[in-house]
Amino acid sequence: MNLKTLERRLTYLTGRAIRDYRMIEEGDRIMVCLSGGKDSYTLLSVLRLLQARAPVRFELVAVNLDQKQPGFPAHVLPEYLEGLGVPYRIVEADTYSTVKRVIPEGQTACSLCSRLRRGILYGTARELGATRIALGHHRDDILETFFLNLFYGGRLAAMPPKLRSQDGDNVVIRPLAYVPERYTERYAERMQFPIIPCDLCGSQPNLKRQAIKAMLRGWEDEDPRRLKSLFSALQNVQPSQLADRNLFDFRGLEALAGAAGRQSPAAETAPEESEDDPLAAVEAVPLAFGGVRP
Repeated sequence: MNLKTLERRLTYLTGRAIRDYRMIEEGDRIMVCLSGGKDSYTLLSVLRLLQARAPVRFELVAVNLDQKQPGFPAHVLPEYLEGLGVPYRIVEADTYSTVKRVIPEGQTACSLCSRLRRGILYGTARELGATRIALGHHRDDILETFFLNLFYGGRLAAMPPKLRSQDGDNVVIRPLAYVPERYTERYAERMQFPIIPCDLCGSQPNLKRQAIKAMLRGWEDEDPRRLKSLFSALQNVQPSQLADRNLFDFRGLEALAGAAGRQSPAAETAPEESEDDPLAAVEAVPLAFGGVRP
């Protein structure tokens, strides 16, 4: 896949996610969280491409949180963003020392690091007057979170493409929600982004997320359609076929049968195997936000 084709694919998938979840509206000021990794670089680049052709006007401001990790090349992102002409802010906060002090050696630091980072970024968004906070999580991140919660948390939950923060002040969006990670990998290579490694996340051994990532990659190698089907399942939830009493009134099922002509719930049968791409019909829908059909 050459760069032009890859950009068209990225803008199409990102534009469709923005449209499907109404992530961006007229006049929005979007704070793009830029970590220095391949995904956030891709997010900023694709949003800039869409900004030039979208039917709505919106602003972009890039924000990087300098967590004072040892050896962090503080000059890289300012030089990159100034070269693009993108407005930006670098926020300095020594969360690295806090995480190292609180988390015992050998334990994963992701949860605390994420909470600290989130609080700082929410405050920055208010200062900047941002109406949206854009994060670079892609489709595979969402699936990994789903399986982490399933295997280790005992719940069906993932990362939503759009959410309102607990404080009620911020709307968080994930425009890359439909984008496979292999696309951001290829795009980062072709664009030669100045990648900055994370000494906290990437250097931790035995991370459960890494094991889940390897599992998903193995599944994708066996059947390239499998991850598409898994993500499609997150968009096609049938509460009556699960077991959550808070989502479906199992105890009152008999009372509902009379009004429905005593029709039973959908048959509990496995879907027939098909050679069709499970997202082909969805991807064929014309894109209204401004992405180019690949």
